[in-house]
Amino acid sequence: MPHLSDIAGSLWWMIVTLGLLVTFHEYGHFVVARACGVKVVRFSVGFGRALWSRFGKSGTEYMIAAIPLGGYVKMLDAREGDVPDDERAQEFTGKPVWQRIAIVIAGPAFNLIFAVTAFWAMLVIGKPDYQPLIGHVSGLAAQAQLQHGDRVLSIDGKPISNWTDLGLALADAAQARKPAPLTVREPDGAVRTRILHFEQLPPHLNEGAQLDRIGLTPAQRSLPPVVGEIEKGGAAAAAGLQPGDRVLAIGNAPVHYWDDISDAIKNQAPNGQSLTLRVQRGGRTLAFRLQPKMTTFPDHHRGYAIGIGAKVVDAKYDTVLRRGPLAAIPAAFAQTWDLTSRTVQMLGQMIAGDASLKNISGPISIAQYASQSADMGPAWFLYFLGIVSLSLGIMNLLPIPILDGGHLLYYLIELVKGSPLSERAMAAGQYLGMGLLAALMGLAFYNDILRLVS
Repeated sequence: MPHLSDIAGSLWWMIVTLGLLVTFHEYGHFVVARACGVKVVRFSVGFGRALWSRFGKSGTEYMIAAIPLGGYVKMLDAREGDVPDDERAQEFTGKPVWQRIAIVIAGPAFNLIFAVTAFWAMLVIGKPDYQPLIGHVSGLAAQAQLQHGDRVLSIDGKPISNWTDLGLALADAAQARKPAPLTVREPDGAVRTRILHFEQLPPHLNEGAQLDRIGLTPAQRSLPPVVGEIEKGGAAAAAGLQPGDRVLAIGNAPVHYWDDISDAIKNQAPNGQSLTLRVQRGGRTLAFRLQPKMTTFPDHHRGYAIGIGAKVVDAKYDTVLRRGPLAAIPAAFAQTWDLTSRTVQMLGQMIAGDASLKNISGPISIAQYASQSADMGPAWFLYFLGIVSLSLGIMNLLPIPILDGGHLLYYLIELVKGSPLSERAMAAGQYLGMGLLAALMGLAFYNDILRLVS
């Protein structure tokens, strides 16, 4: 179970993330509305009861509210009440349709601007990462004969410079469900091409499950096969293993990383047969004969184990993605375009039924990712903010009544037919939009809860 401090930290970073991004989104509406001569009645940071407010010279009330999860802009609107005659020229619905379109689209546009700025700052600061060096392999990676120490050079011809690039490229290739060639440089310097057969993946897996099935772990994050704990009464204790022993091999299978140990036990002792372990202790190499015991693991599955725990070490980043202030400008635009196209493609695949709806995340996941990225440093947090800002902008452009995209659809229809939609049609659309939005939020919460309990 998470500690209270972890929960508080996640909640804080979620408030920072959503408060910052939604407020910037609403600021886009505010700026363009003022530029079009529309009176802004209120600009609120947060929702609910006012904690602080003051009126500007233009008559706008600026407010900080009690619930710090976003904000809103309230414009002078004849649909919400009578408008004084001397203010009719500043009323929203009386403006030309192109101005209303500009005001609506300004929110998502400011999310795009924020994302480009965040990625630019991330590149100037320098985002630490792992080199695309392969550690433990399993699943499809093992079938493709990838091995520890391989450095991934490209996927399907696309160059790979760090593990983030690799993860995104793997997710795209897995979603396509087609064989993908990986060009790797092996430890001896030979360059070879290995094929990952993504067509073997089951349908409707979320991205996390897909990456688990692929079976690739960064070498820097793969735990070394060093014994940290010895279980009392276990096979290792009975054989004489000690903390600090480094496992070199089990039977004829070499051991490079901690996960290799469980794989070797599963392969060589499926029914509890005895095993021979070679370990390094100080400057000596020792051999031990062990009899694995049936064990119930933390995830509740049963299997054979030898009663040892890993010596946990912190993984160290070994590369940095950095650009100069000028070079970072086109790189930030390229990063924005790449992630935008990925997001739109994923949405299209989910609508078509080709991608799992489990990919939709809600506020719980956002809180967790916000806290984790903040812990990883300012560059990673900026990267996270850029991704969420893009997602917020794209989601708001969906043609769902109540969202910006729904209002945009109304105004495009008005352009075509030459007159606004009837109030009855717009009211029906609002109810439909609220229903769709509630269903989407319910699905996001459901997915978040499933991730927590699984």
